[in-house]
Amino acid sequence: MKKGTTYTVAERREVAGRVHEDKVIDLSNGTRCRRVRATVEVDGEDREMVFLTNHLGWAASTVTELYRARWQVEVFFKQLKQTLKLSDLIRYSANGIRWQIWMALMVHMLMRYMAWLSQWTHSHVRLFAMVRGVLWRRIDLLKLLERYGTGQGSYRNLATPAQAYLPGLA
Repeated sequence: MKKGTTYTVAERREVAGRVHEDKVIDLSNGTRCRRVRATVEVDGEDREMVFLTNHLGWAASTVTELYRARWQVEVFFKQLKQTLKLSDLIRYSANGIRWQIWMALMVHMLMRYMAWLSQWTHSHVRLFAMVRGVLWRRIDLLKLLERYGTGQGSYRNLATPAQAYLPGLA
């Protein structure tokens, strides 16, 4: 709801727990909806938020719980777009987009599984970057992930020292 939107309160409902305000309101355009103000957990922090819904029969706790569940879905899709470059479409047909999303989901699940097998403790962005870097080499990926950042074993430098410098500046 935009700031400055005018409405009249049609009904006030009882509040409990983390819900601070629960009203049925009539907007200036004649629409009847529900305004719920509650404290919700977002990324491990408690935040006070206002929710607007047209589902008048739902409990206020249901409205806030659905938001929490939706937030996790939003974070998942953000992670997919950032790590798998899902924002760049290969095809623009419905079938091509569906194919690309399925492939991205499969890669994401395989990478999560590899992270679980290797007990990966770093971010998934780092995991995807590392896998992209060694994807076309014949390296045991699971052993690499198990050893990365743990100080176990010895590492073979995959790059030559000349690659660390810009051409003409070495």
